[in-house]
Amino acid sequence: MNWQQLYTGAKNHNIKSIARCISVIENETEGANEILEALPMVATSKIVGITGPPGAGKSTLTDGLIGEFVRQGKKVAVLCVDPSSPFHFGALLGDRIRMSDWYTHPNVYIRSFASRGSLGGLHPRLIEITDFLCRLDFDLVIVETVGVGQSEVEIAGLADCTVVVLVPEAGDEVQTMKAGLMEIADVFVINKADRPEADQFAYHLHLLVHDSNVQTPVIKTIASKQTGIKELADAIVTKLDENSKNDRKYWLLAERAYQLMRDKKMKNISKEKIKLEIIRLMNENRFNLYKFASDYEKI
Repeated sequence: MNWQQLYTGAKNHNIKSIARCISVIENETEGANEILEALPMVATSKIVGITGPPGAGKSTLTDGLIGEFVRQGKKVAVLCVDPSSPFHFGALLGDRIRMSDWYTHPNVYIRSFASRGSLGGLHPRLIEITDFLCRLDFDLVIVETVGVGQSEVEIAGLADCTVVVLVPEAGDEVQTMKAGLMEIADVFVINKADRPEADQFAYHLHLLVHDSNVQTPVIKTIASKQTGIKELADAIVTKLDENSKNDRKYWLLAERAYQLMRDKKMKNISKEKIKLEIIRLMNENRFNLYKFASDYEKI
């Protein structure tokens, strides 16, 4: 099946075609660029980012949000990024377990990814995959990230609404991540709010939000019991209506465009050939790293 047939099937909401298109884009196989370049200019979906430290209950919270949005009659796509091994880049995709109730639902599409060592909390091709899904007939695309703390800033550029999930025990962590959190959060969630000191933590977080002069909701949830999920969904919808323009997205897109241009320019450059040329020059005592880098395209 060629890329045109796959793309046509995906536009008709054929789940197998959607999955195959994503695999083509993820692995950069034949047809990936053609699919991406054929995408409509205007996205029809809103993107919700779910982020926060590991163990905060992001997957369980996302599972609850899927249920609430489906009850509201929305079609939802969910992209889950799990940590991967720094050695072989594999991952235990735990989201497949936590969200297993929705895999066969006609209004839900879920896909899990390993981060493949990406430091920004996202899969290296997630921007392109999200772009693809946003051009289909989903109302919302939820992106659940790895959760790596202060370096998790890419999601703020990608998402139309960024939800930062914390737990009551994270009081010290809020101090260490304060600047980053204040900048990226559109909604704060205190999950596992039935634990001790949850109210005190919520009070301190309210103070931080007040000090930043930004109207950021703070919502307490117990995701495992579905408590507070509707309130969170309502807050997300409100923020999506408010956030008509996301300046951070322009910076992310500029960075990604730069990366794509760089990769295209570097496509025909072989590290093996570079190594052999370096060996030759070093054997002739003529190797200078900086001059070599400047002159390599001429070789």
